[in-house]
Amino acid sequence: MAGSRLPRRLFLQGVAAVFMFAFASLYTQIPGLYGPEGILPARKTLRPQGKGRWQQLWETPTLLWEAPRLGLDTAQGLELLSLLGTLLALGALLLNPLRHPVVYLLLWAAYLSACQVGQVFLYFQWDSLLLETGFLAVLVAPLRPASHRKQAPQGGRAGALPHEDLPFWLVRWLLFRLMFASGVVKLTSRCPAWWGLTALTYHYETQCLPTPAAWFAHHLPVWLHKLSVVATFLIEIAVPPLFFAPIRRLRLAAFYSQVLLQVLIIITGNYNFFNLMTLVLTTALLDDQHLAAEPGHGSRKKMATSWPKALLATLSLLLELAVYGFLAYGTVHYFGLEVDWQQCTIHSRTTFTFHQFSQWLKTLTLPTVWLGVVSLAWELLSALWRWTQVRGWLRKFSAAVKLSLVSTATVALFLISLVPYSYVEPGTHGRLWTGAHRLFGAVEHLQLANSYGLFRRMTGLGGRPEVVLEGSYDGHHWTEIEFMYKPGNLSRPPPVVVPHQPRLDWQMWFAALGPHTHSPWFTSLVLRLLQGKEPVIRLIQSQVARYPFHKQPPTYVRAQRYKYWFSQPGEQGQWWRRQWVEEFFPPVSLGDPTLETLLRQFGLQDKSPARARSANSTLAQALHWTRTQLSPLEAPALLWGLLVAIGAVRVVQALLAPWSLRSSPLAPASGEKRRPAPHKDSGAASEQATPAPNPCTSSSRTARRKK
Repeated sequence: MAGSRLPRRLFLQGVAAVFMFAFASLYTQIPGLYGPEGILPARKTLRPQGKGRWQQLWETPTLLWEAPRLGLDTAQGLELLSLLGTLLALGALLLNPLRHPVVYLLLWAAYLSACQVGQVFLYFQWDSLLLETGFLAVLVAPLRPASHRKQAPQGGRAGALPHEDLPFWLVRWLLFRLMFASGVVKLTSRCPAWWGLTALTYHYETQCLPTPAAWFAHHLPVWLHKLSVVATFLIEIAVPPLFFAPIRRLRLAAFYSQVLLQVLIIITGNYNFFNLMTLVLTTALLDDQHLAAEPGHGSRKKMATSWPKALLATLSLLLELAVYGFLAYGTVHYFGLEVDWQQCTIHSRTTFTFHQFSQWLKTLTLPTVWLGVVSLAWELLSALWRWTQVRGWLRKFSAAVKLSLVSTATVALFLISLVPYSYVEPGTHGRLWTGAHRLFGAVEHLQLANSYGLFRRMTGLGGRPEVVLEGSYDGHHWTEIEFMYKPGNLSRPPPVVVPHQPRLDWQMWFAALGPHTHSPWFTSLVLRLLQGKEPVIRLIQSQVARYPFHKQPPTYVRAQRYKYWFSQPGEQGQWWRRQWVEEFFPPVSLGDPTLETLLRQFGLQDKSPARARSANSTLAQALHWTRTQLSPLEAPALLWGLLVAIGAVRVVQALLAPWSLRSSPLAPASGEKRRPAPHKDSGAASEQATPAPNPCTSSSRTARRKK
């Protein structure tokens, strides 16, 4: 078993980076989404119920209950949490001592606090995924930095504590649940586009925020789109069980397949930090050996080994080839792959029925649960074996306590996760141990485990539905209100905004899929535009001068529903084509009976105005000053600026590393060369090849130690 020290470090750094992006992206949108003049003011979500302080905190776990004690309203408290979360995550990304369980617990608590008041704008699967992953990072993070512990020579595992790998296994289990469920729901939804393998002929132009590369991907041949759907099913359904394969080459093959899928999604779609989060989860499939934590490993492979090891290696290779062959045969058989040599295409079709797939899922879901149980049991036994190698009764006792606590937490989280995972197959859900259901129900509101299922159904099969807002001063001449990110202007190319998530633009995409009554927040958006509220306007155009009604709010606002398609390759200067469908929201003005009725129906009327907070407090003034300084920056520019700053700091750290090594009292003397430690398997030949120590060098090292 290879160690996981480097993958764990990459995981913790990745989680910190995603938290930084999530908090920074949210911070730029708080005034328009949750401020007193925002679309859904956050203060309405926290109403004291006369309960005890701790009971209130447990039922609605958010640190924003304490905002009034700081002289802040709920939105200001949310700004403070977002700023602190960004800075804390940035510190954890750059500084090893800050990758501590307490730091990740604070990041998780801060984001959970934001989700409690985020309402529909923070109700996405990637927000739940970040919370679940962030909590796992609390368990994965070491209590002491790795530099304070004795490391094994040549990157071995002698310095590893017995319990360290256990929580990291939960990351692999989370990745399995995420990918397997995302693949299964595409077929259980009975979506004709997924079953007909034509989903990607629509996906690139109908996804929420496509990139310019999506236009080019959309015009690829249909046979290639269908083959890509087959590859998606292979990567999301057939490959995930290999995450637990005992052969590391199979796990690495699974790793690269997942990375390929996520990178292609990043190139063709703006899915904020979601795909980055998935890439972070894939680190659980790596090991120190693959990340070059064991120098000279390749040369040791060439040395002679005993016949049992050679036999085991041969059987392992045969099993690996058998798995690849089985996957290839299953793909060809179940998707009817046929090569047309004359037209240089590959034909594909689904050769199984929904009933057959349902029976297969009933048969397979419970065994995947047992696969998780067996894999976790192996990790527990491995940890127990490592504990037996600990020397010294005090260290052994301390390691036993840590191992017991971490093992209990790992098993508990695994049991909790079985409940949302079993949603993919109702029969399996009903057969789970009742204790798992009770445990999940007790902590469900903390979002420690969630159900996932991405792209369940393909929308926009007859054209991409899009809502276009319009304003007017006289009710006859209408001007379109163009958003920064979502499609609108036919000649504007799709933007690249990752890792930022413009949450209003995302909700506009969901709103277009149904009537406006299914999106109550849309009525509040219309009201704020009629009132000319600048925080909301900045969600649409960060530079207010580009907003067509920046001088005076419109008298009337309405919304039209269009269908959009990507333009054809021959159309110069056009990225989109569109066709009017119907009126989405009727023309209204302030005081209009229709608008007042909708506001009252959805409970959006502000009957209790915000209580005034002390604007003279130092904290409130600091928040206002920070907002003033950052408001001219567009959110993607701010996030990319953070990336550039991180890159600059990393370069400086790399340049300073040799100097710090030279100044270290344990650094080798000038001209001294490090000799690799003799390997146990090399035998007497290795001992003879090792040169005798230089007396001068030994004496100089002894002198330095005495000093």
